[in-house]
Amino acid sequence: MDLSNPADFSRAYDEHSRGVYAAAYRILGNAAQAQDVAQDVFLRVWRNPKKFDARRGELGSYLKLMARSRALDLWREGQAAGRASDRLKVVVAQDEPRNEVRPDQEAERDDERRFVRRALGALPDAQREAVVLAYYGGLTADEIARRSGVPLGTAKSRIRLGLAKLRDEVAPGAVPVAA
Repeated sequence: MDLSNPADFSRAYDEHSRGVYAAAYRILGNAAQAQDVAQDVFLRVWRNPKKFDARRGELGSYLKLMARSRALDLWREGQAAGRASDRLKVVVAQDEPRNEVRPDQEAERDDERRFVRRALGALPDAQREAVVLAYYGGLTADEIARRSGVPLGTAKSRIRLGLAKLRDEVAPGAVPVAA
């Protein structure tokens, strides 16, 4: 089967579209997202039909694997977004006044927050972005690499170097104490 031939591609779509959709739906549990994944899979095959190698396996298995992989990516992005939203809710809840917090404790926390923000501000832009996306955004190094358009190793290095610089800056005893 020559997937660059429109007739062969159409036949492959007719034969495998339900299986591709079902593979995505099992992971996502959302019909619209599963349809998007199925469309993305067939669009990728249409754009680059040479990637499929019949010697390595059946076309249906190849397409379902692509759908599963893309669906897992979407699911993970949703999980990361949920974690980021949860963290934001926790931060907002922490900022709400509480009766049990004493003014001196609150002043100390404010000083610590300013100190950490200053330390983050001292990082190079790329490292600061990577650390903030990883810690506050809940993104993985792979997601940060894709978002920033850099190789995975570069994203990991930026996170590691940024955290090391923050660690050095915010060493024990370095955080100012409210007087």
